[in-house]
Amino acid sequence: MFSFLWYIIIGGILGWIAGLIVKKDVPGGVIGNIIAGIVGAWLGSVILGDWGWQVSKFYVFPALIGCIVLILIVSFIMKSFSKKAA
Repeated sequence: MFSFLWYIIIGGILGWIAGLIVKKDVPGGVIGNIIAGIVGAWLGSVILGDWGWQVSKFYVFPALIGCIVLILIVSFIMKSFSKKAA
């Protein structure tokens, strides 16, 4: 139970930090940050592997890079959909 809570907390923090780095808002607010953090951590570990500093089974550097990539991809997709709608 506590590991699930840590996943949510660390995922939210990683998503928020990645949003600050790329200066893009994640759609969905806090829930979007948590989802971006967890999915970005998975994406980063798949692409870059497990290395660096670990917090609650999240390897921080690959997770943060994965979150940044995910936020850039999502913001690009959202931007392209908003252009088609207008």
